[in-house]
Amino acid sequence: MTFAFNIDRHTLALISIIGSSLDVLGALYLAYDLLGGEHGPLRTVTRAVTYGTLFGIGYGIALGPVFGLASGVAHGISLAWEYSRVSRHEPKPGFWVDTAMSAIRAGGFALGTAYSFGATFGATFGVLSTAGQAIAYRFGIRPDVDYKPATRPRMSRFLLLAALNRTVGYGATGYVSSLIAQQRHQAIAVGLKTGLAIGVVTAIVGSCTPLIEWTADHVPEKRMGVLGVGLILIGFTLQSTQYWAALLDINVK
Repeated sequence: MTFAFNIDRHTLALISIIGSSLDVLGALYLAYDLLGGEHGPLRTVTRAVTYGTLFGIGYGIALGPVFGLASGVAHGISLAWEYSRVSRHEPKPGFWVDTAMSAIRAGGFALGTAYSFGATFGATFGVLSTAGQAIAYRFGIRPDVDYKPATRPRMSRFLLLAALNRTVGYGATGYVSSLIAQQRHQAIAVGLKTGLAIGVVTAIVGSCTPLIEWTADHVPEKRMGVLGVGLILIGFTLQSTQYWAALLDINVK
């Protein structure tokens, strides 16, 4: 029996990659004790997965799945490292570390926009994003500046200003990148869409940060194991999608 609908081969590959990643992550959670318990790296991994998922979904809905995946991974890695440092009360890093974190997030943006608008656009967007974030760090606009773990989401004046700053900054970045990539006809539309998407997602995820941080430091060990099993099951289900497509004779484009 052949089903009438089609599935894109890139989408199928992306689903399988996500499934494999969840399998690995689930195995790590099951090995929680072997990896150092509450003082080990899985608290940082928890942050990375949570932030990566939230930013990935938000950006993916607004700007496409490839942009969401690339920027979600980049945000998860960089924010997990930064928040883990501040949760351990370590001193603030210097200029080069701040720039490296900016470059990681900008790299995700660059890959996502390059897929949608071309290599020239992506490279320009990445460079401008790195510079803009590095400058913002120097002015005190950094993810951990308003670090206050809590049992519920919280919106602050600083977060709203930071989201507004990103909206304007990335709107301008999208506009300039379009001009340099010789896509003048869509420069304003791309700038507005990019700026609004990044600003809104920043505000939403930022308001959830206090709850995420509180959860990351208070998740019981048994729940880590349960979460690991759940992730493995989800990962297995996603990985099997390609085989179900073949078994059901679904057309893969």
